[in-house]
Amino acid sequence: MKKAVVLLSGGIDSTTALFWAKGRGYKCLCLVFDYGQRHKKEINQAKLIAQKAGCEYKVLRIALAGGGSSLVNRQISLARPKISKSIPATYVPARNIIFLSFAVSFAESRKANTIVIGTNQIDYSNYPDCRSEFLKAFQRAVNKGTKSAIAGNLFKIVAPLENKTKARIIKTAKKLNVPLELTWSCYGGGKRPCGKCASCLIRAKGFKEAGIKDPCLE
Repeated sequence: MKKAVVLLSGGIDSTTALFWAKGRGYKCLCLVFDYGQRHKKEINQAKLIAQKAGCEYKVLRIALAGGGSSLVNRQISLARPKISKSIPATYVPARNIIFLSFAVSFAESRKANTIVIGTNQIDYSNYPDCRSEFLKAFQRAVNKGTKSAIAGNLFKIVAPLENKTKARIIKTAKKLNVPLELTWSCYGGGKRPCGKCASCLIRAKGFKEAGIKDPCLE
């Protein structure tokens, strides 16, 4: 059976990407990252999602340098008055570069050559490492610098949601029977989503445009 390493954060996008990969016959190995974020709720939800999907998962604890992101620094506000085109304070320097590097290392050791990531470049927070041009460049780099690729087993970085709006992603999730009630998007770790951070705003907009009720708000 073909294998895929899936980056699983516990949010809608990564969870939908996981179920997309399962639907295409991949045996999915989920990587969940504990990188010093404000709360552990998204990590716990990612574990529950992996279990629900019947997939093996591994939590990697890493220390990302610096505290310049509001996702790791409690002194920086999470709230944004509106969704804008600027790179927000929630940007974590080089996060996807680091995550994907771990994923490639893990994949090579497990004889998998597909990495699945739930990034999209339509309804997102303007992170530069979510764009398709970055993913293509990263794929070229790992295929120049890994033993598997040199031997002919090239890596593929697959972002099945990269050109979908959040509404389309949510509709896709419904078709794939994704457990949306288990997903967590809020940058805060409360019992209910804060409704103020950029991730909450994007999620709310997506559910509204999809014409579907968010099960996390019921």
